[in-house]
Amino acid sequence: MTTLISRFAMLGLLAIAAMAADVAGKWKGSAPGRDGQPMEYNLELKADGAALSGTLATQMGSTPITDGKADGDNVSFKVKREFNGNAFVMNYAGKVDGDEMKLTMTVEGREMRREMTLKRAK
Repeated sequence: MTTLISRFAMLGLLAIAAMAADVAGKWKGSAPGRDGQPMEYNLELKADGAALSGTLATQMGSTPITDGKADGDNVSFKVKREFNGNAFVMNYAGKVDGDEMKLTMTVEGREMRREMTLKRAK
């Protein structure tokens, strides 16, 4: 009986893993910057179960992501940046739908919000 329960539990875990969106890889897109000019985003993600790691590169440079998570088609991560001597944390959260990722970026402690769509790089 214990073996049967273990097998069903394993099948359940495999089914959950199969339902999760495939977020690993390179993603590219752009969004309006502070001055209204387009800012290019190049995101490279690695997945280890529900944990995400990787880098986000923009005109401001390349930065490792932290606190990356994938839950089904939902993704979230943080990027810590410094500009003109001021450190700030940018929070990214959104959904993956096939080869498209829609993200919302907010900055901790500031009234800043930016929407973007990234496409999987082929």
